[in-house]
Amino acid sequence: MALIQFTNKGIFCKQGDFYIDPWRPVDKAIITHGHADHARWGNKYYLCHHLTKPILTTRYGIENEIQTLGYGEEITINGVKISLHPAGHVIGSAQIRLEYKGEIVVVSGDYKTENDGISTAFEPVKCHTFVSESTFGLPIYKWDAQQIIFNQMEQWIASNHSKNKTSVLVAYSLGKAQRLITNLKTSYPIFVHQTIQNLNDAFAESGVKLPETIKITADIKKDELQKGIVIVPPALADSRWVKNLVNPATGVCSGWMAVRAGRRWRSADAGFALSDHADWDGLLSAIKATEAEKVMVTHGSTAVFSRYLNEIGISAEEVKTQYGDEEEAEDKVEEEQIKTIEAS
Repeated sequence: MALIQFTNKGIFCKQGDFYIDPWRPVDKAIITHGHADHARWGNKYYLCHHLTKPILTTRYGIENEIQTLGYGEEITINGVKISLHPAGHVIGSAQIRLEYKGEIVVVSGDYKTENDGISTAFEPVKCHTFVSESTFGLPIYKWDAQQIIFNQMEQWIASNHSKNKTSVLVAYSLGKAQRLITNLKTSYPIFVHQTIQNLNDAFAESGVKLPETIKITADIKKDELQKGIVIVPPALADSRWVKNLVNPATGVCSGWMAVRAGRRWRSADAGFALSDHADWDGLLSAIKATEAEKVMVTHGSTAVFSRYLNEIGISAEEVKTQYGDEEEAEDKVEEEQIKTIEAS
């Protein structure tokens, strides 16, 4: 019997009687990372990395139902050995390694192969079956080195300041925001929306050291924001608040900006192709490093990517899941948080 099955609730391990990143409430859930298309409210029991727990607690109020592991630590459930390994996607993201009677399966969740300086760097794990995303599983997606992108971003910010513009960077509160805060090398103060600061505080309490940021409050004047860098979640990108800043210039940080992101970000003044997912070459190198006999392609460009893997001699098939709507799921979570903040 296969060690994992793709069901209407999520990825199920019958031998262990648990699910990985279920999209419907279950009794036992192992969570790869905290993004809303992979981590959901309503499960009775959660197992995740130490640094994913503060995300679940901050976002969903989940606390007592969570058991955590560090990278490389093992736990056995009903005879199935489980360990977590760095996925490099966001802080606390993990690949889930399952072993049962000599069979090894790795469910990677979302991952990227470039070390971003804040998430624990991706480590390939040898296995028989590898479950891979394919968010950017097309040859057109090839990222520039992170440092090149941040140099471009810093030049854009400096140019904005010389023109008395307010630099507004649009980035998700989990992952991209912390990556910006860690890697931007400027003397300008960094102002962040409360949704971002809430997660920064949760990470700090768990031992993650982040550069100092300033939470945006009603007491901070617009000319103060103009002198710094403003980071907001996408839910606020086209808001009246942003438009009322001093000469706002909006820069969107997303892998989709490699193709100008289509309809959604046409109003952006600048785009930076900074992604927390592997590009085409990253996906291929990660999969080859696992030496997997079988690859299950879960979300993204599943048809194209799985077909290419088969063409180069790697047995692959596409499977349907409810992952991949990361932007839509994150938008919903952040919109709810913004409503709560504005109502308090």
